[in-house]
Amino acid sequence: MEKSNGIAIKLKNKTAIVTGGSLGIGAGIALKLAECGANVVVNYRKHKEEAEQIAAKVEEFGGKALVFQADISSFADAGKMVEKTLSEFGSIDILVNNAGINWDGVIWKMTEEQWDSVINVNLKGYFNFIRAVAPLFREQKSGKIINVTSINGMRGKFGQTNYAASKAGIIGLTKTVARELGKYSVNVNAVAPGLIETDMMKNADEVVREKAMTEIIIKRFGQTEDVANLVAFLSSDLSRHITGEVIKVDGGQYI
Repeated sequence: MEKSNGIAIKLKNKTAIVTGGSLGIGAGIALKLAECGANVVVNYRKHKEEAEQIAAKVEEFGGKALVFQADISSFADAGKMVEKTLSEFGSIDILVNNAGINWDGVIWKMTEEQWDSVINVNLKGYFNFIRAVAPLFREQKSGKIINVTSINGMRGKFGQTNYAASKAGIIGLTKTVARELGKYSVNVNAVAPGLIETDMMKNADEVVREKAMTEIIIKRFGQTEDVANLVAFLSSDLSRHITGEVIKVDGGQYI
């Protein structure tokens, strides 16, 4: 159970699904939720070994873990994963839509495949899982949905038409679903990271890193736990009166 300034984030006996939970931000979120007491279902597409390692760490915190391979762009896969979670744990309380891809290119060179691939994972994938849990959350009159978007969905970024459009779409999706599910006591929010120092970003071109640092006003790269801490808060009862929000985790990079 995580404490901050004497305030405890309590997720004991809660069950969370984290898409893309095997690596990077998703792995950090899965571990933080487990640290706060939750059972965690770790979704992966390719990285089975890494997903199993995260699941083992979840169990070290005392929670239960389930590893599930699914292509989040598949409506059927999302439904199967939700059904499996219910059969294993008996309930679902938290959905964290995190899995995403990028396939960059300027608009005059971008192919239809590049566009469709990114939109199908980053936007349709989020719809697939929200659609799968929405009837359950309506019936139980509770639930937390947290969607990971990006500051580039708010401002755009050169060479990322497909990615920025998908992340902007997630913001519209978040606000609309918050309106639709609010009367059922379901909170729906989005977090918008800036540059977060995942393993992939650590290996990025130094020019990219230097340019990002010029934008970050507190002059430090974000860490996965910076995003995970916010997701844990939004997953808890501490955020019961917050919905339809998009909260940046970017060290002032958007400013």
